[in-house]
Amino acid sequence: QVQLVESGGGLVQAGGSLRLSCVASGRIRSINSMGWYRQAPGKQRELVATITSAGSTSYADSVKGRFTISRDNAKNTVYLQMNSLKPEDTAVYYCNAQIRDYWGSFANYWGQGTQVTVSS
Repeated sequence: QVQLVESGGGLVQAGGSLRLSCVASGRIRSINSMGWYRQAPGKQRELVATITSAGSTSYADSVKGRFTISRDNAKNTVYLQMNSLKPEDTAVYYCNAQIRDYWGSFANYWGQGTQVTVSS
């Protein structure tokens, strides 16, 4: 049973920072791309940032220069450092990972989400 567990969300004032973490656990053989998505009330889920197993990153235009995605392959963990937060960053943030399990099955996994609220 593979699962992703996020942590690090919370309430912060505009201009502040938060760091999200997501740990993948279970019988994992390998992890390809990992990433963060977010969903604000009344809006569709959108991509925030992704990182490949080799460390190549991509970002949504709205977060470029403010957010940094990184990962620790030894710990099966992905991070999202969020700086200069804005009220429009308020959303539930979801971790995503493409994982091949111990038996060789490949699937796309999601975490349960962590709330980030930025006050003005």
